[in-house]
Amino acid sequence: MIIITGAAGFIASCLVAKLNEEGYNDLVLVDDFSHESKKANFEGKKYNILIDRELFPAWLEENENQVQFIFHLGARTDTTEFDKSIFDHLNFNYTKKIWNLCVEYGIPLVYASSAATYGGGEHGYDDNHEVVNKLVPLNPYGDSKNEFDKWALAQEKQPYFWAGLKFFNVYGPNEYHKGRMASVVFHAYNQITKTNAMKLFRSHRDDYENGHQQRDFVYVKDVAKVCYFLMHHRKDSGLYNLGSGKARTFLDLAKGVFAALDKPEDIGFIDTPADIRDKYQYFTEANMSKLHSIGYPHEFTSLEDGIEDYVKGYLVETRYL
Repeated sequence: MIIITGAAGFIASCLVAKLNEEGYNDLVLVDDFSHESKKANFEGKKYNILIDRELFPAWLEENENQVQFIFHLGARTDTTEFDKSIFDHLNFNYTKKIWNLCVEYGIPLVYASSAATYGGGEHGYDDNHEVVNKLVPLNPYGDSKNEFDKWALAQEKQPYFWAGLKFFNVYGPNEYHKGRMASVVFHAYNQITKTNAMKLFRSHRDDYENGHQQRDFVYVKDVAKVCYFLMHHRKDSGLYNLGSGKARTFLDLAKGVFAALDKPEDIGFIDTPADIRDKYQYFTEANMSKLHSIGYPHEFTSLEDGIEDYVKGYLVETRYL
């Protein structure tokens, strides 16, 4: 059995689709399955059983001899949530529990970290372990992910293989339920189809022109490929960046959506919301050399190609992966 937590969510449901595509159907999906808005993400997928996330640790203790691998991708990912207790429970303590069970039962583990751990980028975006204790995330979500990374690196007892994946700006199918936290590609598509125009956040820094804020946008299908690779690799444990390796501007992104929709460009600017303005990242770019150094063979999808596939293949007809 392969376990996928967060399986009703965005990235994990796309991983389930990838595993099904590769012939893996002996899957256990773990999540809070009570949200109607997420049902379509796992309906139609091939799996054995659904397990509520709060019941999963006890289930694992009873069934550990049947489990070959765990992808722990379930987390609270809202960067605008400032109740630290929520992150302590769902991101930090819950992940510690799964880690310790993987140690006890000899189960390999891949878990979701985040590029939010890098904060404002003052220490760069290299996934070496030495920098982890220096990082200052900009919100409680990033804190929770970095605190777990620090905790994991400090453990004498570790799963025989583990990887913490620092996801950058992931976009793609199955994020319909995410609301404000959905990708900029998703929001751009909806704005452009409704108004034939796109409003981007204005720059509030003198060193960046409007729309020239840059992020590392990575297509969710590439994320699933990396997870699949690590499931077979099972060595070289540690933290890994998971981005495209190339920063692109929000203007590039907006232009890509207009092109995919075959509409003329009409791009304007609005103030960045006050509640996130002081915590806003103006540049992220994953150094991907570490993942490639352990033998990952695939190139990452360009922003233009990813947007075209996402818009034409999924968003236009509200399809799921």
